[in-house]
Amino acid sequence: MPSINPDRFRNDFDALAQIGSTGDGGVNRPALSEAHLEARRWWIARAAEAGLETRIDGAGNHSAILRSPDPDARTLLLGSHTDSVPSGGRFDGALGVIAALEALRTIQDAGITLPVHLEAIDFTDEEGALVGLTGSGALAEQLTVRSFENPRSGRTRWEASLARAGLTEAGILSARRDPKSLAGYLELHIEQGPRLFATGVDIGVVSGIVGIQSYRVTYRGEANHAGTTPMETRRDASLGASAFVLTARDLVMKNFPGCVVNVGQMALRPGAFNIVPGVAELSLEFRAPEPERLAQLGTALLQLAELVASQYGLTLTAEPAGMCVPAPMSTRAQQAIIAAAESLGLSHATMPSGAGHDAMMLAPLTDVGMIFVPSRGGISHSPLEITEWRDCVNGANVLLRAALNMAIGQ
Repeated sequence: MPSINPDRFRNDFDALAQIGSTGDGGVNRPALSEAHLEARRWWIARAAEAGLETRIDGAGNHSAILRSPDPDARTLLLGSHTDSVPSGGRFDGALGVIAALEALRTIQDAGITLPVHLEAIDFTDEEGALVGLTGSGALAEQLTVRSFENPRSGRTRWEASLARAGLTEAGILSARRDPKSLAGYLELHIEQGPRLFATGVDIGVVSGIVGIQSYRVTYRGEANHAGTTPMETRRDASLGASAFVLTARDLVMKNFPGCVVNVGQMALRPGAFNIVPGVAELSLEFRAPEPERLAQLGTALLQLAELVASQYGLTLTAEPAGMCVPAPMSTRAQQAIIAAAESLGLSHATMPSGAGHDAMMLAPLTDVGMIFVPSRGGISHSPLEITEWRDCVNGANVLLRAALNMAIGQ
């Protein structure tokens, strides 16, 4: 089997990392920002220079296509995303997009014809700066008009971003693919956790992606004078919020091993030194690997939130803010990845993904697989995010060979 061109792969990776560079090893390319649009123009130009067919769909997904001689062939997708979190790392998402393009060029250079079309794809808004998993969700018909009513970014930013990219909500909803047209999807990604690095394993074979559920939680008490209101009579919303954060951590660690909970935002109102907070607003997110476990965890956390509210004389509202169900990876795709790793003499381990990825949107449609490579120290979403280059090359070659295994096995 062929191997990728490591010099071309490195040159492209380094060139992409310069677009939106923060100067400290990281990148700042939020979805549909000017830096992100520049990165996508660069990537599609590289694909065209290689003689590959290119296309941009209604959701802004950018694709490079290597056609099969059979015009009616199904399409095997390879890809990830080029958008980043604010001041994020240069490997997250970008590695998979560059590797997908390199796989197509390698197969083209080798003169290999396949019974499937190969498509390298850069999905729109994976990181959730606007809506989250927008491009892959559109392709998988997981979005509706209601998905855009209250985007994470707010309507004003959402509308401005669409205008900047020349996209429309109707166009996004038109990007659906017929599942019968797909032969599978493979995604190379850094692990974003410490397991592979800590154990010295070369390749992670993802067994499934955790489910994610989020709520906007609000505690309401009574704003009052901070100096004259006795401690024992206060209805301090900040106490409820603080107690919930601490006890939620203990609950998950004790009763839900393998699951996580996070409160990533907290706002107190009125928000002054000398006023007892009357309102505390929290962003609550929790993750679990199985649907039943996710539901149990959600019930337990909401019951805990109610208990805390009653303890501190507060009222509680909890509004759903999004949900992705757990996504098991295809056995066929996992076997293709394992065979690819073993053909290269690379060690491998099967593992779940604790982070969400575009692959979770496509899992209900077709055979989906994910390849992880080690993250040094488990650091990600940070300029300190590093994956050793030999691991990047290993991952790209596993992606290439797994794609050939899946294509030839049609």
